[in-house]
Amino acid sequence: MDNDLIREMFDSLGEVTIKRMFGGKGIYHQGVILALEVDGDILLKADQVSAPDFAQAGSSQWTYDGKSKPVAMPYWSIPDTAIDDPEEMAQWVRLAWEAALRAKT
Repeated sequence: MDNDLIREMFDSLGEVTIKRMFGGKGIYHQGVILALEVDGDILLKADQVSAPDFAQAGSSQWTYDGKSKPVAMPYWSIPDTAIDDPEEMAQWVRLAWEAALRAKT
């Protein structure tokens, strides 16, 4: 995904930094990672507080095939309804930012 499009998606937070990592991109705000770009999809950070909201909205949790079983990561897809709605997108970005801050402490 184009970096300018990623920055536009996270515009409600202010400036984000995008770094290449693991074949994808890490998306940071104020030096804290809050999202990933993997295979062209944006995945937002979630935790025990916000993951239920993502699940209820129909988002899917990112997993990858580990050595013996799938490994669930704390990143979730963007709800479909937020893709074309900047105000709703801003709400999900805010949840990701809050989860990122909680994970930092």
